[in-house]
Amino acid sequence: MRILVTGGTGFVGSHSVAALVAAGHDVRLLVRSAARIGPALEPLGGPATVDHVVGDVTDPGSVARALRGCAAMLHAAAVYDLDARARPAIARTNVAGAETVLRAAVEAGCDPVVHVSSTAALLRRRATVTPDSALSSAPGPYIRSKVASEAVARGLQDAGAPVVIVQPGAVLGPDDPHCGDQARRLRDILRGRYPVWPSGGLHVVDVRDVAAVHAAVFALPAKPTRYLVPGRFVDGATMFATLRGLTGRRLPCLVVPSAAMLPLSRSMSAVQRVTPFHLPVDHEGVVFVDAATRCDDSRARDELGVEPRALTETYGDTIRWLHRTGRLTARQAGAVVRR
Repeated sequence: MRILVTGGTGFVGSHSVAALVAAGHDVRLLVRSAARIGPALEPLGGPATVDHVVGDVTDPGSVARALRGCAAMLHAAAVYDLDARARPAIARTNVAGAETVLRAAVEAGCDPVVHVSSTAALLRRRATVTPDSALSSAPGPYIRSKVASEAVARGLQDAGAPVVIVQPGAVLGPDDPHCGDQARRLRDILRGRYPVWPSGGLHVVDVRDVAAVHAAVFALPAKPTRYLVPGRFVDGATMFATLRGLTGRRLPCLVVPSAAMLPLSRSMSAVQRVTPFHLPVDHEGVVFVDAATRCDDSRARDELGVEPRALTETYGDTIRWLHRTGRLTARQAGAVVRR
């Protein structure tokens, strides 16, 4: 099957491309720059280049060109960044990209059309959500963009289109082409820049498990459905205990009530918009953790056969990659790179 992949040079997209190629699919990418293909795919054992069209997910013309001859589509392109300075890019790309790409793929007869959403679209404070839960009303530019994007996909599902919605949580793992938000946060934790952490928790998934869900979806008869990617609920105590066990370091950190951190993080994010260097607190990040949303991911486990990796594997492989690429020193990575 020839599958068009948007966002194929990003973190989730590149791992998904590798999984689809390994499953025997023919992949085409819609990319803004062909120069990004090799650096994204080669670390995963892929080629320096693949069939691709240069364009943008918000441009109907380049989307139409990329869709020609494709039987299915995976829309993984989105701006994921909780840094307040990313607001313009989020507003420009996420919803407009979903509107343009998903509608064009359905009109072109792609089957299935897979939309990569997020647990952000389902965020509920102190609740357990399923893939079909109502969309979130939580605040924040990234959260609102994922709610609006998934609303587009759900509207197409309601109309009978073969759209599949995949909802990852906080995605971690090795080989992130752009060292995105979650990898940077883990790096900074190991650099000692997070002496406090908010109470609560969030659904953490391994990027390789996200890719496995995508590959499994394309192996099944298409139907309008939704899958939460299997993962694990991780609070501050669990995360720091896991990191201490892997690194052998003390990593002192005080878990404080998230309600106390929300006003401070809101103020810091306001300052962040005009500050060139990254401040250690992102307001939406605190909103995520404070919500402590738990995810019922049993549908993906039962129907797709995907089970989440152990947290020690996800964190350990990510730390080794951060060290290998020069983002952590041997001392910061600790015992995990000496094993």
